[in-house]
Amino acid sequence: MKVIDLRSDTVTKPTEKMRMAMFSAEVGDDVLGDDPTVKKLERLSAEIFGKESALFFPSGSMANATAVKVHTNEGDEVIVEEKSHIYLMEMGYLAFISRVIPRPVRSSRGNLDIEEVKKTIRFSRAYNYWGGAVVDIENLREIYLDGARLFNASVYSGTKFAHSVMFSLSKGLSAPIGSVLVGDAEFIEKARRIRKLLGGGMRQVGVIAAAGIIALTEMVDRLEEDHRKARIFAEGLGLDPKLFPTNIVILEVEDAQEFIYKLKERGVLALAIRVCKDGTNIWVRG
Repeated sequence: MKVIDLRSDTVTKPTEKMRMAMFSAEVGDDVLGDDPTVKKLERLSAEIFGKESALFFPSGSMANATAVKVHTNEGDEVIVEEKSHIYLMEMGYLAFISRVIPRPVRSSRGNLDIEEVKKTIRFSRAYNYWGGAVVDIENLREIYLDGARLFNASVYSGTKFAHSVMFSLSKGLSAPIGSVLVGDAEFIEKARRIRKLLGGGMRQVGVIAAAGIIALTEMVDRLEEDHRKARIFAEGLGLDPKLFPTNIVILEVEDAQEFIYKLKERGVLALAIRVCKDGTNIWVRG
């Protein structure tokens, strides 16, 4: 039976061209700043977003942690959208690493009211996790973005904009590992020091950066295939496909475990969160 894995867009496999690029990658020591393949990936990333500089990270969580650390001072209060990944899934490092206080606010499917944000706190940071919803471009002009799946929004809306942004190469783009943080030169220089502090200094990392270059140059446009299939999946479940413009389909069911198992019987793997009576959440995997 053919299995369709919908657990995450991180389950993609490197393409054959990526594997060949990794095999033949020219490498150096990235901590010393002389890995040519990493430098090429960073230049390409900065150019795509019209920024001065970029920095390669082993993970999006580390890149997010670094960005928050650079953007804030200890004791700052930061605004986070109430369903944002950085708040629900990565909240620990906000307090542990940056020593800042997250303040969740409501939004309209990820779109924060900028005027309300300004009234709430002087320096604002906000993030999005609304089932693949695309945040309006005007909503981003004064907000820092955790854009792990930014290219999905870009493919859907045709827009590439953010003050500074982190995006993942391993989410839907088939690279096996890696994320990139882009911003102005001063921001990235500070981020480089924080990355080292967090243990993110890497050596001959051009081997994996090579896959990232292929991801950016050849895989971005293919994300539309993911979006189209997600809408087909949503429609098959009796949902309004217009509510899922990109590649994430989220729905509520009576019995999450039974739903996941029924999908698995039909060759579809998915993830669910079962809410217990005591308020705790349990991940359910097919």
